[in-house]
Amino acid sequence: MEWLSYLSFTGGGWGDELLRGLGVTLALAAVTLPLGLALGLAVAAMALFGGRLLRALAVGFSTTIRGLPELLTLFIIYHGVGLAINSLLKWHNPGATPVELSPFLAGVVALGLVFAGYSSEVWRGAWQALDPGQLEAAQAIGVRRLTIFRLIELPQLLRLALPGLGNLWVSLIKDTALVSVIALNDLMRMANIAVGVTKKPFLFFAVVCLIYWAICLLCEWALARLERRANRGFEREGHTA
Repeated sequence: MEWLSYLSFTGGGWGDELLRGLGVTLALAAVTLPLGLALGLAVAAMALFGGRLLRALAVGFSTTIRGLPELLTLFIIYHGVGLAINSLLKWHNPGATPVELSPFLAGVVALGLVFAGYSSEVWRGAWQALDPGQLEAAQAIGVRRLTIFRLIELPQLLRLALPGLGNLWVSLIKDTALVSVIALNDLMRMANIAVGVTKKPFLFFAVVCLIYWAICLLCEWALARLERRANRGFEREGHTA
């Protein structure tokens, strides 16, 4: 079976390169997730509780990010931010050595912004679904706003937002393939290199397809278990009613 030799981890096989690329893909998604969650939550809070300026900034951010193709956002961050940094360095010190933005860092920032733009709408919807009476009752007995958020609102927000955030997480894993265009050695780029050397596009792209599919299936299984755990008390109440 000749195709097995192409995927082996010894000799001229590409198995080890694909495995390293998979590690980069998973690391990129794992680092991007907390950034996108935190920024999305902050944008949602600005849109709901901020003043007129903060609300305008939040709406403008989410509308702009969701209106741009992810690939274009990646190019803007990778090339535009790098150009801005070098322009500032040249203005401060004309003899400064140009700085090249790391493809991994550019991928984290770009995908984090995309995730934040979409997750802010999920957070906002979950926030609006909360019972305002709980907030009013806590404020009436003198509980601080930060404590109310940490102990009362956040646990409920996580439960309500989990389905939407889970879908965004699966989309994020697939969107990591975009970073291959800025020379980050992720799974997709390593597959492209293997195809260029071996001239076996169907084999390697089929393998990559199966890998992404398996990862998404695993994530969906884990998310379904999390949703059942988060809603177990509410399901019993609904069944009793």
